[in-house]
Amino acid sequence: MSNERIALVLGATGGIGGEVARQLSRHGWQVRALHRQPAHLTQRDERFEWRQGDAMNRDDVIAAASGAKLIVHAVNPPGYRNWAALVLPMIDNTIAAAQASVARILLPGTLYNYGPDALPLLTETSPQNPVTRKGAIRVELERRLKDATENGVRSLVVRAGDFFGPGSTGNSWFSSGLVKPGKPVRTLFYPGKRGTGHQWAYVPDVAQTMVRLVEREHTLPAFATYHMQGHWDSDGTRMISAIKHAVDRPHAKVYAFPWWALPVIAPFSETFRELREMGYLWREPVRMDNASLLSVLGEEPHTPWNEAVKTTLNALHCLETR
Repeated sequence: MSNERIALVLGATGGIGGEVARQLSRHGWQVRALHRQPAHLTQRDERFEWRQGDAMNRDDVIAAASGAKLIVHAVNPPGYRNWAALVLPMIDNTIAAAQASVARILLPGTLYNYGPDALPLLTETSPQNPVTRKGAIRVELERRLKDATENGVRSLVVRAGDFFGPGSTGNSWFSSGLVKPGKPVRTLFYPGKRGTGHQWAYVPDVAQTMVRLVEREHTLPAFATYHMQGHWDSDGTRMISAIKHAVDRPHAKVYAFPWWALPVIAPFSETFRELREMGYLWREPVRMDNASLLSVLGEEPHTPWNEAVKTTLNALHCLETR
């Protein structure tokens, strides 16, 4: 197979990294997956070429990327742990590998880059003035990608709302706030303020969008960034309605997410401390403008609400067998 179609995926065991890897494979790419202990994985996609290595080790990443034309940087510290010490060294290693192999970097973007001053409608040119530590790290990460264009490194950032979908358990608001993985849905906890719009993103749609953009490599600028509209919930009721429909419980009770408890829990949980910092994205409407994306692709992949939510709940083992 031609080297033109080799992709290295960092984070192939994660939600978005795994889905991008699978869709790249379906589109004819030879996928390499870097993992610290691939032989110990109980479930791994045998379509991928698994390479042993650590994203924190520059030599490992450079070696795994040899001959690749795409590096998917979808690796993040689990549970928000030790972001400050890990996130930027990992992107520096990816940049070094991309420069050595003449590959484009594909990065799943986040909303953390934006502070309240950029809301409610986010475009690719909205000011990035984060108010959280994690947001500041993400802004610096993307700045390094942009600066790397001076050294011939090309990057593609695709930004979407809060992830839900198969595999998006970990740090997902869907599974951390609304429902409990492995448990039938009896009640729901919604983090947002009533009547406030929120932006969601279905992981398979995000991955498909990324792959379609990658397939247009020769038309993209050196540093390309696009926003997805995803699943826009205009008042906070659309997601709740889709969950109720999927579990066939139209009268399931919905409670407000216990933000009041986070100050008590935060000192003992890094995950909840970071979730608390992101609270402003639930108190204000957050909507993303996908005009630039549409100008390139013509349309945005979009799975219907009910189908996307039911598939997610099934993957989380939240659907009862009747």
